[in-house]
Amino acid sequence: MGKCLSCLKVPPPAHQRSISHHPTLQHPPPRHEYERTREVSESGSSLSGVEGRSPVPPPDAQSNGSGKNSVIISAPEKRSFYSRIPPLAKSASNEVRRLSSKDYSEAKICVLFDQYKDCQCDYILSEGIECLCMDLDVKPEEFKVLVLAWKFGAETMCRFSRGEFVSGCKALRVDSIKGIQSRFSDMLLEVQDPEKFKDLYRFTFKFGLDADASQRILPSDMAVLLWKLVFSQHEPSILKRWLTFLERHPNIRGIPRDTWNMFLNFTEVVGEDLSSYDDTEAWPSLFDDFVEFENDQLNQNITKDHKEESE
Repeated sequence: MGKCLSCLKVPPPAHQRSISHHPTLQHPPPRHEYERTREVSESGSSLSGVEGRSPVPPPDAQSNGSGKNSVIISAPEKRSFYSRIPPLAKSASNEVRRLSSKDYSEAKICVLFDQYKDCQCDYILSEGIECLCMDLDVKPEEFKVLVLAWKFGAETMCRFSRGEFVSGCKALRVDSIKGIQSRFSDMLLEVQDPEKFKDLYRFTFKFGLDADASQRILPSDMAVLLWKLVFSQHEPSILKRWLTFLERHPNIRGIPRDTWNMFLNFTEVVGEDLSSYDDTEAWPSLFDDFVEFENDQLNQNITKDHKEESE
């Protein structure tokens, strides 16, 4: 028993003894050195500053002094340890910053508004709108201008408030004349969607009212002009006959909102010859009058043709 237990241990091979006596493995670096190594590796920076330094083994993998739990870390294992640490996703933060950044300037929008606004009030009035349309290379009575007013949420014709103009340009993400021009094709494509066109169509009624006069019924002459405008891209087959009917009946002085709104459904339901029209349904009475007028016109034409044939 005069011998200690250390004498019974089998000495390790020579190459392991050289590694196990490496000063780095026997004495772990101070904590601040370990933290600095982690920061360099996590930031994705070059590992050249820590080349040659073996990573500190976890506490359960360090030697307890007996040599039984010693872990030998080779150079290839050191490189694979660092390769397992994924780099920080810097591109994601850059993408968020790019999407959140504005590609328009509200200050430039306000400057653009001031170029056309009336000198007596904070509105773009008819004269300013004419100048704006001229710079946009469109005519005030064009369908594009109606769509632009719809996108701006204009309350009435021939007038843009500062709030409408600024919010409309921000919605389009533009701050210049060229910017607005570049959005016309997208706006025209947008209103080809039936639901979007329906929204534009209903907006047109409100747009034609005289807000200062508190109008609730659209004058017939204004309604005729707006029907021609809003249907200028896709004209219903019965539109011309409908407008002729209104023009031949001057006693029809105004179009209520429900008649305006239901006319869009009317054009989609009845056929070109009005054969699908059902007078028992809840249509406005003006549509009944129109169908009766059309039938009378048709009967007169038939009678006239028969009379000519008999002669």
